[in-house]
Amino acid sequence: MATTYLLPVFHFMVDWGGTNIGFSEVSGLTQEFDPIEYRDGASPEFTKVKMPGLRKYSNITMKRGIAPADNEFFDWLNSTQMNVPERRDLTIKLLNEQHAPVMTWKVKNAWPLKVEGPSLKSDGNEVAIESIELAHEGITVENG
Repeated sequence: MATTYLLPVFHFMVDWGGTNIGFSEVSGLTQEFDPIEYRDGASPEFTKVKMPGLRKYSNITMKRGIAPADNEFFDWLNSTQMNVPERRDLTIKLLNEQHAPVMTWKVKNAWPLKVEGPSLKSDGNEVAIESIELAHEGITVENG
């Protein structure tokens, strides 16, 4: 009987409209429903009924190491003019050992909320990491 192994999280790729696709972390691939609670006055039960309401999505945060002369995060953030952001569709792919996608998240109409530079420490010995936080209008998930 063949053993089915679960997928590791460390091999992935992000197509975000920029040139550098190497990210060290992507988080916030969350979607949920806001519950609606309702009870009419003639109900024989003394509790509320819960129904699914509007779907909501968490902001996505992507982190990567800083490379010299790479200002793409800040350029995207600064492209917002007169309260109109530059929206982009993102594709996040979890890859297998052959570098083929086994799970894909497609993010619709993403735009940058915040870009954060690294924490600088005089005694630090880590790679300088920058992050970008994105708002968006939906995620679809595809397997295979």
